[in-house]
Amino acid sequence: MTASDGPAETLEPVSVVIVNYNAGDVLADCLASVLPQAREVVVVDNASDPEGFEPVIAGFEAHPRLKVVRSPVNGGFAYGCNLGIRECTEAEVLLLNPDCIAAPGALKRMLHVLEEDPRTGMVGGYMTCTDGTEQGGGRRAIPTPWRSLVRVCGLSRFAGRFPKVAKRFPKLFNDFYLHLQPRPTEPIYVEAISGACMLLKREAIEDVGPLDEGYFLHCEDLDICMRYRKKQWDIRFVPDAPVLHHKGVCSRNRTLFVEWHKHKGMVRFYHKHFRHQYPSALMGLVAVAVWGRFGAVASRHLARKAKAQVAALPATLARKRLQARAGVKAAVRPVAGMTG
Repeated sequence: MTASDGPAETLEPVSVVIVNYNAGDVLADCLASVLPQAREVVVVDNASDPEGFEPVIAGFEAHPRLKVVRSPVNGGFAYGCNLGIRECTEAEVLLLNPDCIAAPGALKRMLHVLEEDPRTGMVGGYMTCTDGTEQGGGRRAIPTPWRSLVRVCGLSRFAGRFPKVAKRFPKLFNDFYLHLQPRPTEPIYVEAISGACMLLKREAIEDVGPLDEGYFLHCEDLDICMRYRKKQWDIRFVPDAPVLHHKGVCSRNRTLFVEWHKHKGMVRFYHKHFRHQYPSALMGLVAVAVWGRFGAVASRHLARKAKAQVAALPATLARKRLQARAGVKAAVRPVAGMTG
């Protein structure tokens, strides 16, 4: 039994699927947290840089309960999840980001909640940031077009200014995040959880089908939550199953790439699930708001990048001058042993 192993009788009948893309060393922490809890762990690598992935996985690949699937292409998060699910042999499946660390006993607690109600199709844990605060997205409402407009336009702040209106029309100023509400003491039913930590019932997977690979990154978790609810599968949030999430580790060097796919996924999500429920004018306004938000995010990113480059320009020029001087000195230096 290895250091990251646990007694067979304490392992949960769960296959953990971890889709990795250049997560680096945090993947090792993730594996160390779930191998003592689950009977099977499947790592799907989405064509990461081998220099970053191979040294990390080498320390775990000989583990008898670990499977490693090396995808030759990066087909996106949903694509990687579906690859991993097809390799799973256990009763239930946990989708877990490689930058997540499941606390001891978290998997057992989530599994108990999943199995205690036959109509519960998925559960999510208590997602926390490194400072211990609850992370947005771990429990949330479905971002309908109206809720999204409330979120994008910041209308939720008016709830405190107009309490009578907010009380009479409670949905008027509500957006879709629930993590600012008091933490519940017991598992609760929610509309959606985060794909970073999503325990799925095998029966529900077979009923609903695989993740939609039309999403490359982001919103595939909202999509699967919508599809579960349409098939009458309940979703629950488990407040006493803590999972630390180092959010953004896999995308820290690809800001615009990630934001593009995030906003593209949002537009796809709204069109797929709401185009028949809302007026076309509102759907058009939502699309404009989404892409307008992307434009603002991209502009801020490019402005920060340009500012950093300008600030670094004096040091860069000074370094190049030193390199040029060193090159000149090397060119005129007499060769040893030569005489005039």
